[in-house]
Amino acid sequence: MNQLLAGGAAILALCCAMPAHAQAQVQDPGPLLEETVFDGDYLAIGIGAAISPSYTGSDDYVFSPLPIVQGSYKGIDINPRGAGLAVDFIADPQGGGVGFDLGVVARLRSDRASSIEDEVVESLGELDRAVEVGPTAGISLTRVLNPYDSLTFSGDVTWDVAGAHEGMVITPSVSYFTPLSRAMAASLSLGAEYGDEKFHDYYFRVTPAQSVATGGALPVFDPGEGGFTRAGATLLLALDLNGNLADGGWGLVAVGGYSRVLGDAKDSPFTSLRGSADQFLGALGIGYTF
Repeated sequence: MNQLLAGGAAILALCCAMPAHAQAQVQDPGPLLEETVFDGDYLAIGIGAAISPSYTGSDDYVFSPLPIVQGSYKGIDINPRGAGLAVDFIADPQGGGVGFDLGVVARLRSDRASSIEDEVVESLGELDRAVEVGPTAGISLTRVLNPYDSLTFSGDVTWDVAGAHEGMVITPSVSYFTPLSRAMAASLSLGAEYGDEKFHDYYFRVTPAQSVATGGALPVFDPGEGGFTRAGATLLLALDLNGNLADGGWGLVAVGGYSRVLGDAKDSPFTSLRGSADQFLGALGIGYTF
């Protein structure tokens, strides 16, 4: 799964589990509900379908399923990541305010490990899948612009433990969530990805042997040191099917995203000659919370 699609998978979970501060209608708030499905233990499951680039930097698009799991048990939160999960061990404060996240994250990176549509890139064979594991931390502020919104800053730092790229990846993000009515909500997320030298070498280097194998279609390229590989934005619109975001049940979501490949990742022939630095995402999903 490429990382634009991974970001879409994470934000898609909002259709399954809206934050507890989205309990009431912004236009006509009234008193906050005393109890919501999110006040205690809950589980949200969902499924979506997305169209996204076949790998980071590709201009070929493929359809992929997006399974979602999110929940909370005795103050320990389970949140989705693209092809993975994050576990937060710090309970959120009751009644809003400033919240902190600290835990661990694990994800599977399948960039160029399958679904390669470009015939030149495909001729070089598939890469191994990476398993990236590490800490995650964040801070959330509620009641930023209205009584029911939130602003969250977070970051993951992971290392490949499966022997694929064997490098380090840092993914900072900031997300703003607000209900638009009792039944609808929106979320805008901005994110980026930083990869170290090993990461860049694995995904963006073209060796002399690879250049010869492609008949010069991919010229030799040395990405040098690490750096940011992409930055982008994702917008989500969600609709609760029974008209109340706070009581769980069925929900629908639509997601649109754009990211720009940066630095050596953009200059690599995989992107500059065989793909595009402009990356788009579209997704639709359905989820149920109980």
